[in-house]
Amino acid sequence: MHDTATLAESRTVMSEILMPNDANNLGRALGGSILHWMDICAAISSRRFSRRQVVTASMDHVDFLGPIDLGDIVTVEGYVFETGETSMEVVVSVRAERPSHDEKGETATSFFTMVALDDDETPTAVPALDCPTDDQKTLRDDALRRREKRRTSLSASR
Repeated sequence: MHDTATLAESRTVMSEILMPNDANNLGRALGGSILHWMDICAAISSRRFSRRQVVTASMDHVDFLGPIDLGDIVTVEGYVFETGETSMEVVVSVRAERPSHDEKGETATSFFTMVALDDDETPTAVPALDCPTDDQKTLRDDALRRREKRRTSLSASR
């Protein structure tokens, strides 16, 4: 096992075009399709980081902030921003892009907890997070702030 891994090693960017199989009868993205892509992105990010098989332990509250229309380019981006003994916290953001109208916008964000598994499918240690550049530190700090803000607002609404 490696003692450390960088945020940059975990960074994952995936793109899709919203096609009819992932759209509802209004021609907009099915929430389940977006959640599926987000979970895959979190899994890839945490596998790259831990160099292990991973499972999803939890997914934070998701707000769909705007529609994604048929034909839009959907970009799903994630990275590990915090670690525990066997777990990794991954922020995943979704953006929609309509190049013909020069439009882009964030459509969803969530925080995933992923757990690394050993060859016996038992939780196993993950590397410590290293953020050797200012850009990586900024991404980590931004994710920590966003998660804290979300937790605070969810607690206040209960």
